Amino acid sequence: MHLIILAAGRGKRLPKKFRNGPKCLTKIMNKTILDYNIEFYNMFKKKFIITGFKSKKLKYFIKQNNFQEIKNKKFISTNMVYSLFLVSKFIKDDIIVCYGDIIFNKNIINILKGKKNLMPINSNWLKVWKNRMTNKEIINDAENLEIKGKHLRSIGGKIKTRLPKYQYMGIFKITKKSFNKLNLLFKKINNKKIDMTNFLNIAIKNKIIKFEIRKYNNYWFEIDNIKDINSISKIDII
Repeated sequence: MHLIILAAGRGKRLPKKFRNGPKCLTKIMNKTILDYNIEFYNMFKKKFIITGFKSKKLKYFIKQNNFQEIKNKKFISTNMVYSLFLVSKFIKDDIIVCYGDIIFNKNIINILKGKKNLMPINSNWLKVWKNRMTNKEIINDAENLEIKGKHLRSIGGKIKTRLPKYQYMGIFKITKKSFNKLNLLFKKINNKKIDMTNFLNIAIKNKIIKFEIRKYNNYWFEIDNIKDINSISKIDII
């Protein structure tokens, strides 16, 4: 399998002192977000990182860890989906897509193996999120998920009152065939700013892709703001 890290973001919701480099290089207890996942990244022989904002600051990390860099020169006017398909001509195998602003246990690899399109969903998310934001903020920020049997029925959309039992993590596995189908869909939609969950939801609804869900209950953190940094700094596991 190939690994693709989407790391072009600026971290606009972080304080200015954290924005002297790409969001993925944000330091938490003297380690960057990327550093926390390095054991997971090193499980892959072929790995790509999509850079954008202040990409030069990633040069050392890229060289030390044998990544192939793909630059999103339009990172200001595009989104993660656009970044993802910049890699299309290099894809020779199934892929794992991973956001550059998440921290997770390396053993997630055990539920990402197989010939299917797979999406881990986190069951312990709410406990962590309550340290990050108010209930109202959680409802506004969390991703809605609908599951039918073993498969993802829909992702994204507005949460009304009842919070979902599971949460999308910003990591998923897709086959090479599905990647190519998604690339064609992206070209057809012709929206360079579409966000990932809306894009995946369109693909699911139009039966272009079918995700089998895999429940994951180990640690997972998403870093968006200073509250995230402060809350993660209090947890012993990392």
